[in-house]
Amino acid sequence: MRHILITGLPGIGKTTLIKKLVCLLHSAGGFYTEEIRKGGKRIGFRIVTLDGKEGLLAGVFIDSPYRVGKYGVNVKDVEEIAVPAIRAAVKGKDYVVIDEIARMELFSEEFKRAVKEAFESEKRVIATIQVSKDPFLEELRKREDVLLYELKLSNREKALEELKKFLMIEFPG
Repeated sequence: MRHILITGLPGIGKTTLIKKLVCLLHSAGGFYTEEIRKGGKRIGFRIVTLDGKEGLLAGVFIDSPYRVGKYGVNVKDVEEIAVPAIRAAVKGKDYVVIDEIARMELFSEEFKRAVKEAFESEKRVIATIQVSKDPFLEELRKREDVLLYELKLSNREKALEELKKFLMIEFPG
């Protein structure tokens, strides 16, 4: 198995796990997402690339025809920040980090193309993926070169060690 897809319920710690894994990798590119909070309430999400660029993924304050619940989705930043980060990682890094592959990002056909390119490349993809059913997500989950790792309360404490072992066994050095 070449790639890791981390799945699990919202708030279980997928992004936290991705960030911990990234710290262990010598040559990684891509992005992760972070919540934007105000007054203790989540009001949106930002995209943060591993080389320090930031953009808005979604927010209650974004007027967009693309919506997930109360959030307007900023497809422009997905395509101008997340997609180039994926493609740059495919070109110049050993690992491609994608946090996350979910409904908000999937409004962008360009994002889907970049994800497919990463999975078809010789690079190793470490990504988080939404639990919900979607044809694109199902296609990724069913790939023979993917380890699907479900993060749960029962394995959250040992997840980093388990994935470190997997990475070292599968990708020495």
